Amino acid sequence: MSYASLMVAVDDGRHAAARVRLAAELAHRFGARLIGAAGCLPEYPQGFGESIVPAGMAIEEIRQAALDRLAGAERVFRQASCLNDRVAWRSDLAAPVPFLEQQSRAADLVVVGRDGEEAGVSPGMAVPVGDVLMGLGRPVLAVPPGLEHLAARRIVVGWKNTLQTRRALSDALPLLRRADAVQVVRVAETRDRSEIEDVAAYLALHDVPATAEAMAPAGWSVAETLEGAAGAFGADLIVTGAYGYSRLREWFFGGVTRDLLARATVCCLLSH
Repeated sequence: MSYASLMVAVDDGRHAAARVRLAAELAHRFGARLIGAAGCLPEYPQGFGESIVPAGMAIEEIRQAALDRLAGAERVFRQASCLNDRVAWRSDLAAPVPFLEQQSRAADLVVVGRDGEEAGVSPGMAVPVGDVLMGLGRPVLAVPPGLEHLAARRIVVGWKNTLQTRRALSDALPLLRRADAVQVVRVAETRDRSEIEDVAAYLALHDVPATAEAMAPAGWSVAETLEGAAGAFGADLIVTGAYGYSRLREWFFGGVTRDLLARATVCCLLSH
């Protein structure tokens, strides 16, 4: 199993070029096609549709501004992926998250930026990672702001025996098989190792050099413990499931996915 087609979400923010370079390098490593995708929703004034022209404002100018943003995103994509042999571009005047969900049919893995407000992304082009995780049906590689290289030689798998984590493990196999070392980490009050040893043995069948580590929660959250494990292991990628609980519950009470997306300094491969 390998990745034959990667997709990267492109916007008009300051971290877009770095994200495309990371995706382009990853696609080159796997000999995969790279698709850049961008949707942009024209920023019409609230209460106005395309058929109504408010005083002093031309709807066509608003539409053209959105087209210009898409053209700028395409330039960023093509410049940052210029060393790749197989690239393609897809864009539309459409809400960016539904557009990316539709286009993900052509990709094995989708690369999305984990940018904050400081990135300067236009509201009509923003792709929140949490939103795409819920509807994409593809594994998502969430990239921290400004990061442009993913070695993935050492990887931490954050294990919990859920549908989402089992799916993430399978989705990450192409990366796991290329790694020098993989650590399967279970964070729980009890130090039962049976599950993670079973997972490590499963990975060995796929020629993945994996070890098992049971950890008690340290710090404030499971996500913080996973981050600490990744740092101690020298990993630049965390693989885990996303939103095992409902997203609303995580928003109210906290959860691993929400915390990782808010604070992780390394890439996270997440599956829902």
